Amino acid sequence: MKKALLTGITGQDGSYLAEFLLARPDYEVHGLVRRSSSLNRQRIDHLFHTDGNAGRFHLHYADLADAANMSALMESIRPDEVYNLGAQSHVRVSFDQPLYTADVVGLGTLRLLEAVRVLNRSKPVKFYQASSSEMYGSAPPPQGPGTPFHPRSPYACAKLYGHWQTINYRESYNLFACSGVLFNHESPRRGESFVTRKITLGATRIKEGLQRKLVMGNLDAKRDWGFAGDYVRAMWLMMQQDKPDDYVVATGETHSVREFLEMTFGMLDLDYNDFVEFDPRYMRPAEVDVLLGDASKAREELAWEPEIDFPTLVKMMVEHDLELARREKYALGYQTA
Repeated sequence: MKKALLTGITGQDGSYLAEFLLARPDYEVHGLVRRSSSLNRQRIDHLFHTDGNAGRFHLHYADLADAANMSALMESIRPDEVYNLGAQSHVRVSFDQPLYTADVVGLGTLRLLEAVRVLNRSKPVKFYQASSSEMYGSAPPPQGPGTPFHPRSPYACAKLYGHWQTINYRESYNLFACSGVLFNHESPRRGESFVTRKITLGATRIKEGLQRKLVMGNLDAKRDWGFAGDYVRAMWLMMQQDKPDDYVVATGETHSVREFLEMTFGMLDLDYNDFVEFDPRYMRPAEVDVLLGDASKAREELAWEPEIDFPTLVKMMVEHDLELARREKYALGYQTA
């Protein structure tokens, strides 16, 4: 049975990847979680109660800022595959916390790579790095394997550092280390402060009379949005190759934030123009105007294709958040009855 070690397992991607791996009978999954006063495990709670997962799903306290703890866990677990999904991943927040972002996203990757390198002396271990389309920044679209990087945020700069360190460890130590340059990927499990989830949550709460307005920043930014569940499948496929390499994972379509708003509110029979207000506080100091990925290499070499298209993704998120809004409305009505 293979052992997979996942950082960031309580996040969107970590939960989908853990779910994907545990659905296969040949995997044991170990997830690293940061110690906090609140558990924040709602995305993975169901995995403890899924038939067949008993004895195959384990959580460990760790932090990408703690190299000694990371090395000790690596030696204790001795995984076959390591997926580095942990990060301070909010681009706008990275401008407010640049040092923390650089430490966890950039140096955190290096700490993990070093722990993998040491373990690789005694047993083969494969490493996956979650790189980001934000590394392309202001590079003209479409962005693919040959596109020069031009990061436009502390988060993107930190991701680029981790990306190049992954390549460096692959070339220097003959380590199976690969990177997936993932374009934006969303789901009902997306964090509530990210723009897509902010839109679907706000729109459904407006529909149910729980809020009146939705305050937004740049509506003209365009992104290549896919489904997170499709993208974790690409991560796994990269790790099953004979040789490590880097791949762009994207849908090849781009849509603006305005289009996302229009489609979301339209599904609720609402006009977003009646409810959306602009606030410059939500603008980035340096904007990324258009991200559009060229995933032809992943399609050809990994035989990977996205299964969920843009309208289906939006519908999935709207339906999920509409149910949440209705539950909230019922609870408020019940409490005041």
